Amino acid sequence: MPDPRPLLNDCFLHDKDRLRHHEALAILKERISCIADTQTISLADAGGRILAQDVTAPRNVPQSDNSAVDGYAFRHGDHDEAGGFFRLEQRIAAGHPSDAPLGPWAAARIFTGAIMPEGADTVAMQEDCETHQQDGQSFVIVPSGLKRGANRRKAGEDVAKGDIILSPGQRLRPQDGAAIASTGLAEIEVYRNLRIAIVSTGDEIRRPGTELKAGEVYDSNHYLLRGLAEALPVDIEDLGVLPDRAEVVERTLADVSQRADVILTTGGASRGEEDHMLTSLDRLGSRHMWQLAIKPGRPMMFGQIGDCVFLGLPGNPVAAMVCFLLYGRPVISALGGGGFIEPLRYQVPADFEVPKKKPDRREFYRGTLVTDEAGRTLVRKFERDGSGLITGLREADGLIEIPEEATSVERGSLVDFLPF
Repeated sequence: MPDPRPLLNDCFLHDKDRLRHHEALAILKERISCIADTQTISLADAGGRILAQDVTAPRNVPQSDNSAVDGYAFRHGDHDEAGGFFRLEQRIAAGHPSDAPLGPWAAARIFTGAIMPEGADTVAMQEDCETHQQDGQSFVIVPSGLKRGANRRKAGEDVAKGDIILSPGQRLRPQDGAAIASTGLAEIEVYRNLRIAIVSTGDEIRRPGTELKAGEVYDSNHYLLRGLAEALPVDIEDLGVLPDRAEVVERTLADVSQRADVILTTGGASRGEEDHMLTSLDRLGSRHMWQLAIKPGRPMMFGQIGDCVFLGLPGNPVAAMVCFLLYGRPVISALGGGGFIEPLRYQVPADFEVPKKKPDRREFYRGTLVTDEAGRTLVRKFERDGSGLITGLREADGLIEIPEEATSVERGSLVDFLPF
């Protein structure tokens, strides 16, 4: 496998005060590619990891025709419209195939998963059949109306030999693990977890468990971003809360950039005298993106320090979460081998109105799905727009996306909804 391509190390210059959403995505897609190497791990440990190999079926799944029910296997050609009266010749359980073909007007007592005997092509469910004895011989009466091949699973019906079941870049879900297990593979090649360092900044920020003084707040952003990042295949290093001192911020970033794949920061992303993340990034590395025409999340930063990707998110929790979902998650996914995965969007009627919206800016509201009296699904906007209101994130089901060209939102109009 070729070595991962490093992040492009060239500063992106633009002549606009703020980048539009689609322009920011274009920059990220252009500069981001997989940087993770690969490792072979046990299938039992592969849940949530990103696959780095094709998984090809070495055999049919299932390998042989088998019964889908407990019942009676027979030749459909011996069955007529009035039903069928069959001799019971065999008993076949799963894992114990028969080595004898089934004769004409004969049936086999068969159980779910058992291989069909040679000659049989149809199975009648046991609850639909009647059995009896006559002259020492067991018989079964099969009802009419069964189609040829009923209740029979064909060899290769799920997967045919040679089929590519999964491809590199796929994040492994439980059902994917089941599919890999069905091929007999016990070990697979995946991409290594990315090393993510999370940094909070601000003299006023304190971690939970300590007492607050006047003007101080608890560090909710760390737990927000940590929880969001942990949904991806990453290993997280907590760098704690950095004070508003330029030399400390710069020294910490320089140090951690030597061992982390991504530095994820919150706060300090503006040009204020106490905002040191932006200036530290400019001194240590390259800044490719800053100031977006979105609300919330305008001071989102993207750059690099050496080969370490830098994602600087706003300090307000709503803006931090919006920027992580829109930009941070796709970037981390692509760096880790999973491709640049953007949020899903569904169009839903609006159960709210916005009389006036600023043009040339994409806005993201917190939204909750509701059902009206007619049974239609609508989306309702959280009543307050403040970027510091965690309540809106907690109560919402996702984000409502309003494009730049919109100047208002009418009740009942279709809007894009991005579910969390």
